[in-house]
Formats: sequence, C-alpha cells, structure tokens
Amino acid sequence: MPEHRGRKHHQDRVAETLREEIGAMIEGELVDPRINLCYVTEVVLNSGAKSALVYVAIDSAVKDIDKAEKDTVAGLEAAKGYIRFELKERMGVRFVPELSFLADRSGRFQARIEELMDRQRKRQKTPAQETPTEQGPAVEETTTRE
Repeated sequence: MPEHRGRKHHQDRVAETLREEIGAMIEGELVDPRINLCYVTEVVLNSGAKSALVYVAIDSAVKDIDKAEKDTVAGLEAAKGYIRFELKERMGVRFVPELSFLADRSGRFQARIEELMDRQRKRQKTPAQETPTEQGPAVEETTTRE
C-alpha cells in the first residue's frame, strides 16, 4: 500500500490548528464554572479525520485533581457544539471532526515516576556513603615479645 505523506502532513497541520484554537477558546471564551484552569496537550485525529480525541491537562495546583478532571471534561463535553461551530468559523472549513475530550494524566504519571526514582537514588546513595569507621572501632593487634 502506498504511503500518503501528504495526507499525514495535512492531518498533522489540522490537529495542530485544532489544538491551538481549542486552547484559545478554553483560555478566554468558555465561562462554564466546571472548567478548571487547563490546557490542550494533544489532538489526535483518526485516519479519516472524522473524529478527534482532545487531551486536556489540568493544572496540578488544584486540591482534588480527580474531581477537577471529571468536571472539566464534563464542561468541555457540554460546550462541544459551541466549540465545533467556532472552529468551523475560524478555520473556514466545511467539516470539523467530532470531538471527544479526555483528561491527560501523563504529566502526573511522569511526576510520580520521577519522585519514585529520586527515592530509589537516595536509598542507593546512603549505603555507598558509609565509611569503615562508621561500622565500628578498629581493633589493633598487639604482639608481645619475650
């Protein structure tokens, strides 16, 4: 099967434009109180560009991040029609893909992995830094000559 580089490049450009435009709408135009401070991390178009997954990362300063993710995704899903209409107007296209919003947890997972790796590094440094004097007093052998 031939490789369609032009089509892939077009889909990448469309996905990047969608990411920028949806991000701008979230920052300034959507006033739903359920939508917390967030940003669009990635937009993934399916092969036919009929639908798109929009990954949204929530600011980590929120106290209950799980509830904030659910509320934000619910607010964005409720505003999906408005977002699609605005995208059609701004991009000047005939068809805007069907949008599905998902919470992007990769940043939280990465932070947790780094935290665990730092702990492991500290544990490994502790035994290596011990010196022989810390293990106990050295016993000197004395010999007597008669």
